[in-house]
Amino acid sequence: MPVYIDILENEILGPAFKRGLEEGKLEGKLEGKLEGELQILRRLIEKRFGPIPEWAHERLAARSAAELEEVGVRILDVASVEDLLR
Repeated sequence: MPVYIDILENEILGPAFKRGLEEGKLEGKLEGKLEGELQILRRLIEKRFGPIPEWAHERLAARSAAELEEVGVRILDVASVEDLLR
């Protein structure tokens, strides 16, 4: 008969496993936020300036979520994609 053990209830492995789960959730949330910021920003740039050049895609992909938020705020104040991504 198989024996089932809940790893979360294990005194030694449980805390480390729980910590790993929490770190994974946080990492997933941050990654999701970055993807969302990038998607919205690309749509705004296309709406304002037309198709996004490949170099602009690369520059956007290299930025952090905080940097993308800043670019999103500046999009209303610039005249071109070049000015936006300086």
